Amino acid sequence: MGHASDWDRDAALTAARILLEIKAVNFRPEEAYTFTSGWKAPVYIDCRKIIYFPRARAKICELAVEKLTRQIGFETIEAVAGGETAGIPYAAWIADRMALPMAYVRKKPKGFGRNALIEGDVPEGKNTLLVEDLTTDGGSKIQFANALRDAGAICDHVFVVFFYGVFPGSLNKLAEMGISLHHLCTWWDVLEACRGGDYFPEATLTGVRKFLENPVAWSAAHGGVSSAEEAAAHKAAK
Repeated sequence: MGHASDWDRDAALTAARILLEIKAVNFRPEEAYTFTSGWKAPVYIDCRKIIYFPRARAKICELAVEKLTRQIGFETIEAVAGGETAGIPYAAWIADRMALPMAYVRKKPKGFGRNALIEGDVPEGKNTLLVEDLTTDGGSKIQFANALRDAGAICDHVFVVFFYGVFPGSLNKLAEMGISLHHLCTWWDVLEACRGGDYFPEATLTGVRKFLENPVAWSAAHGGVSSAEEAAAHKAAK
């Protein structure tokens, strides 16, 4: 996956190396992980681990704010909202660095009225950045963005630290809603960051590369769904 600029590539590799160093990256070609959408993959990432490491999280948030100001602008964002639960700490750190109001969005309502899903305060009429730790297919981002919009916020941008960037249809629904996804790194960046390092055996990296080159076929061959439509139906059935 290409990058918009040299800065974006450098930022992606820095983030990927941090994730590798803190052992947030899991490669398992011999036994597939199963995602809620039904996709099968030999890769899994735990971005929640970042919150434990002060220097790692500070660098990640520094890169995030720089990326957001480059791609969206210095004064465009007026509020930050984290998605429950993994997005809340990132939203707090980013809001603090940008000196912006911060709220968070619940998965399920608590209380009554249009703010039942939103804690902090409703950023009504404000350009609100939705923040989460990662996204695989964008599904939960749509739920959170709709909750913000229904409450009167303007939500046209989503930021995640990590974007899987492999499954078809990942960005289609967000694009249809007029939402831009901003992220620091993907699996391709992690694979590149593994070069010259002693993170995983070469055979494991070869297996992951085969998956990344054709994730749909890999998923189907390992008993997972084989299309965006099948993944959507799988989620709806849960």
